[in-house]
Amino acid sequence: MKTSRSIKRVKLILPALTEATSPYWRPIKYSLFPPLGLATLAAYLDPNLEISLQDEHVEKLDLDDDPDLVIIQVYITNAYRAYATADHYRARGTYVVLGGLHVTSLPDEAAPHADTIFLGPGEYTFPQFLRDLASGKPRRRYESSVRTLEGIPPTRRDLIQRHSYLVPNSIVVSRGCPHHCTFCYKDAFFEGGRGFYTQLVDDALAEIARLPGRHLYFLDDHLFGKPRFARELFRGMRGMNRVFQGAATVDSILRDDLIEEAAAAGLRSLFVGFETLSSNSLQAAGKRQNLGRSYREVARRLDSLGIMINGSFVFGLDGEDASVFARTVDWAIESGITTATFHILTPYPGTALYAEMLAQNRMKTNNWDLYDTRNVVYRPLGLSPEELKLGYDWAYRTFYRWGSIVKAASAHSTTKHSLKHFFYSAGWKKFERAWDLVIRIKQLSQMRPVLEAVLSRVSSSETHSHQADHNDAHSNRRLKLLPS
Repeated sequence: MKTSRSIKRVKLILPALTEATSPYWRPIKYSLFPPLGLATLAAYLDPNLEISLQDEHVEKLDLDDDPDLVIIQVYITNAYRAYATADHYRARGTYVVLGGLHVTSLPDEAAPHADTIFLGPGEYTFPQFLRDLASGKPRRRYESSVRTLEGIPPTRRDLIQRHSYLVPNSIVVSRGCPHHCTFCYKDAFFEGGRGFYTQLVDDALAEIARLPGRHLYFLDDHLFGKPRFARELFRGMRGMNRVFQGAATVDSILRDDLIEEAAAAGLRSLFVGFETLSSNSLQAAGKRQNLGRSYREVARRLDSLGIMINGSFVFGLDGEDASVFARTVDWAIESGITTATFHILTPYPGTALYAEMLAQNRMKTNNWDLYDTRNVVYRPLGLSPEELKLGYDWAYRTFYRWGSIVKAASAHSTTKHSLKHFFYSAGWKKFERAWDLVIRIKQLSQMRPVLEAVLSRVSSSETHSHQADHNDAHSNRRLKLLPS
C-alpha cells in the first residue's frame, strides 16, 4: 500500500452494473445521470491533485493506470464488479476506499476488498478520512453520525463528462427520506426516517444558478420532504426559467398548495411512489403516507397543473394474487400515468423486509446480480415465483403497447398535455434503437432541447379554466375542515 505522502493521483469509480448482459439492459437508462455522489466527494479533495472520475456505464474503465487512491461507489447490482475492481487496484499497491448503499448494508462483506470502508453518507466522514490519511493514520472503517449539508463545497461538476448524459443537470438538495418503508434500500443508509436533512435554501439556489441550460432533475428521494424548505426553494426558483423533474409522495401532493408552488417554479414531471392499490399491502410495507389517500385525486391534481407522472408500482407484496397485474396496469392507463416503473418486490440487505424474509426462510438466493427488481429472489405468498415474473413482464409489455400509450394520453384534460404524454412515453420506450445510435455516436446532448420542449409548460389559455375548477375544489376542501 502506498504511503500518504505519495498521494498525487486520485481516481473515483462507479463500476457498471453486472446486469449489462441482461436483455433488460437499456443504454439510455444508464446514460441519464452522472455519478453525483462521487463528484460531491471529489469536492473535498485538494484541487491540486490529479483527479479523475470514471463511470463505467458510459465509458470503458481504464484498469492499466496507476492511481495512489481509488474511491469506489458500491450498490447491490454492481457489488461483484466493484469488488473485482477494488481487488485489482489493491494488488497494484493502491489505497482503496469503498462506500455506498451496499457497503453500509453489508460492511463485513465489503471490508476484505478495501483498505477503508464508509458506512452511511460521507459529507462528514470523508473529510475526516482525508485528514487521517494525510497524517498516516487512516482508519479501517468510518461511520457517519453527523447529518448536515451546511458548508459542503460545490460539487466537482468539472469532472463529469456532460456530453455522455441526457440529464447532466441532476441535483440533490436533501438526503434521505422522512418516511420508513420496510422495503426501502436506502433505509439503513439514512437511518430510516430519522436521517432526513436539507441544504440551506440559498446554497441550493446558488448550485442551481451555476448549472447551464434550462432542464434540471432533482434526484432527492422526496423533494417535498421538508415542506418549509421546499416552499422557499420553489419560490426562489420562480423567474429562473427552469423546467425540472423530481420525486414526491402521495400525501405531499394532496396536503396543501405546495405542488402549485412547484408547478409555478417549473415542475413538469414527478415520480410518485404509488407502489400498490391495496391498503393492506401498504400497511404491511410501512407505506403509511399513502394510506387513506386518493390516487385518482393525485392524478387529477397533477394533470390540472400539466405535470406528467412517472408512477412506481411493486408486485409481489404479501396478500396479492394474480389479479394484481391487470388491476394495476388498467388503473395506470385509465388514470393517464405517463410512464410507469414496475418492480418485483426485492428484499434488500439491511432492510426490515430482508430480516423478516430471512426469519421466515423465504430468501431464495444471495446472488446480488439478481437483486435488480426484475428477478424473483424470495418466495412470495399468493403467487408462485414463475407467476410473479410472468406477470411483471406482462405489465411492462401491456402498459407500453401503442394502444395503451394512446389510451393513457387521451385521459388528460388538455390536448397539449395529451401530446406531451404521448411523445414522452413513446420516446422513452418505443425508440430504443434510435437512443442506442445517439449514444454510440456521442450525440446525446443534442436531445436535451427535445426533452425541454416536451417538458414545456401547458399554455395558460389551456389550463386556466381547469385550474379554476381545481382552485374551487381546493377551497371547498378547506371549508369542510372549518367548524360549522
